[in-house]
Amino acid sequence: MLSKFEKTIDKARLFLQNYTSLVRVCCRPRQLHMAKKTTPSKVQALYELCKKTFTPSAIPHLSSQAVHNLCSLLDMVSPSDVGLKEESPDDDRGLGIFGLNGLNRVARWAQPITYLDIYECDGFTMCIFCFTTSSVIPLHDHPGMTVFSRVLYGSLHVKAYDWIEPACFQEAKEPVRLAKLAVDKVLTPASGTSVLYPKSGGNLHSFTAVTPCAVLDILSPSYREDAGRKCTYYIDYPYSTFAAGNKAEITDEKEEHAWLAEIDTPDDLYMRSGIYAGPALKA
Repeated sequence: MLSKFEKTIDKARLFLQNYTSLVRVCCRPRQLHMAKKTTPSKVQALYELCKKTFTPSAIPHLSSQAVHNLCSLLDMVSPSDVGLKEESPDDDRGLGIFGLNGLNRVARWAQPITYLDIYECDGFTMCIFCFTTSSVIPLHDHPGMTVFSRVLYGSLHVKAYDWIEPACFQEAKEPVRLAKLAVDKVLTPASGTSVLYPKSGGNLHSFTAVTPCAVLDILSPSYREDAGRKCTYYIDYPYSTFAAGNKAEITDEKEEHAWLAEIDTPDDLYMRSGIYAGPALKA
């Protein structure tokens, strides 16, 4: 009697072992199929949106909705999303925005700016500029380009102009052209994304770091000299400097106008390349 019972138990055990093995084999593909999907990084999402939004050749005509979508996504990006760590203030060497006088800065005070290349094609460029306190990117233009700028950390003073149309020139030691002040303020992460356009929003701008800071930029289309998109630097003069004999006499808001003269790339512009340490893009 016991022998029959043991044989029955053995058969039951064998059946359970075979059943368990069969379940494991059958369920394995389902388990793989149900594996948790990874969420794309914010940088990847930004790249995908840029790729969808910008055309590679012509100057993009962006709808208000396209601008809103890009700004909304950029506003969500934090330093850690692009592999950066917010730096603490280092004012021991900095001059601040009030200690600088245009191009008359002493070269030894020139502070380095680190350029991080995330992605670049004809249609758009994604990059980051990292500033130390008092470092400066002089006044320069973005011919036919739209630029989205987002301060990731720190404080950055921006001064920007747009050309007066029709173009107004004045002959002096060097030709100068009239422009109107569009932006003159300090930006922080709380300011959100700023946008400049080919003919508005401050297409010619300069940056001065009030504290250590980083700026995420999207430029479209990318700089390309053979396509007429060369970066040109300028120096600004108060309107009164060349007002005498000016055909386009301005009676009010003179302090909001300036004459811009083209200059060579400043010798004290200290730009160096760095390594982007954020999530890799899947192009």
